[in-house]
Order: sequence, then structure tokens, then C-alpha cells
Amino acid sequence: MRWIWIDKFIEFEPGRRAVAVKNVTMAEEHLHDHFPGYPTMPASLMIEGMAQTSGILVGQARNFEEKVILAKVAKAEFHEIVRPGDQLLLEAVIDNIAPEAATISGVIRCEDRLVAEISLMFSHIDKNLAGMEFPEENFVFNAQFMTLLKCYLPSDTPGT
Repeated sequence: MRWIWIDKFIEFEPGRRAVAVKNVTMAEEHLHDHFPGYPTMPASLMIEGMAQTSGILVGQARNFEEKVILAKVAKAEFHEIVRPGDQLLLEAVIDNIAPEAATISGVIRCEDRLVAEISLMFSHIDKNLAGMEFPEENFVFNAQFMTLLKCYLPSDTPGT
């Protein structure tokens, strides 16, 4: 099973910007053990939600033909605690995209509060890791993932 840390996209500007929603609920098992009695959303999972939002944006910019993987968390600064019942908005903006890699800047908000600022770098591994062999099929944006992704992206988004 693939873990998806976003619930839907509410804005998607191909090759430029995306905004996704993550609803934080007590139905998520990880919240039961993360500070019992005072459950909070782990920062690492908010980074993963931003990585998924950003990775989909970067992948779509190349029509999902590249194998896009998270290469580096350049910055992850957290300002607020997130609790069950909160709704997060994850906004990712492509700063730079090249054949080998892409960088994004992201912010996470809850209502009018700034929760986090995150900068990520992605690698297009087929173009970036000379001499290394990878399967021909796209194991990142595989058929199962692309079918699931159609539920999240607006129907007029190119590449889906």
C-alpha cells in the first residue's frame, strides 16, 4: 500500500504551483502514539505531505515521464503545532526545474497561521545518476499511482 499524505488538490498550475489539502484526524493511527494525551501531527509527516505535493507538481511538469525522487530537504522550519481537527494547506512553488533536478519552496498553513516553511530538491534519476541502471517502467508514477492521482488532480490537468 502506498501512503498518501494529502487529501486533494484545490489549486494546480501545471509547471508552476500547487496547493493541496491535508485534513488531520484522530482516525489516523500515528496520532494515537505521538504524544499520548496530546496528539500532534509529526513534523516528518508534514514534510512528506509537502514532498508528495511537490513531487506530483514536478512530475507533472515533465508529463510524469521522469522518475522523480526526493533528494534533499534543504529547509524545514516549523512555527506551529498541528492537532486533530486542523486542516492544512500545503502550497508548493517550483523555483527551478532542469533536466536533472528541480527545487521547490513550500509553505504549510492552518487557517491564517503559518505552520511551516519547507524547501525541497528533487532528482530526475534517469537524467541525473549516470551509469546507474533503473527499470524502464516508472516505479514512482506507476499505473496504480496514476489511477489514484486522477482522483486528486483537476480533470483538465495535462499528463493525467
